[in-house]
Amino acid sequence: MSVFQSLNISASALTAQRLRMDVISSNIANADTTRARFVNGEWEPYRRKMVIIEPQSGAFSGYLQAALGRAEAVGNGVRVHEIADDPAPFKLVYDPDHPDAGADGYVRLPNVEPLKEMVDLIGATRSYEANVTALNASKGMLMKALEIGK
Repeated sequence: MSVFQSLNISASALTAQRLRMDVISSNIANADTTRARFVNGEWEPYRRKMVIIEPQSGAFSGYLQAALGRAEAVGNGVRVHEIADDPAPFKLVYDPDHPDAGADGYVRLPNVEPLKEMVDLIGATRSYEANVTALNASKGMLMKALEIGK
């Protein structure tokens, strides 16, 4: 395990959470977009995006793995696996005067719920802040170690 492993782990989490915040912001901005892409000859509303985060694979510390008896003893951070579309159905709203209303008068709206997006944004922000704190703690310990060597 490298001296800088904790910095790398926190940095990977900061990158992933920042992307998550960007995707959530895009979802909120497109909450009313009824013409996002042309599929099968008709316009489809914006479809909510979700960030899928997974652990990074890599070498584990043999000592800690043996001591704790499991491979998950030391991680290598996280990475974004993919940005996936939410398969939830679109919302149908009766509005016959809307330019995108169908023959029945219903408009298909994006499957984005602003309240859920705000809750996800708060979670991503808190995770980002926690990783900044961990990064600063690691940096402080490394600086103290350097002072000992003086």
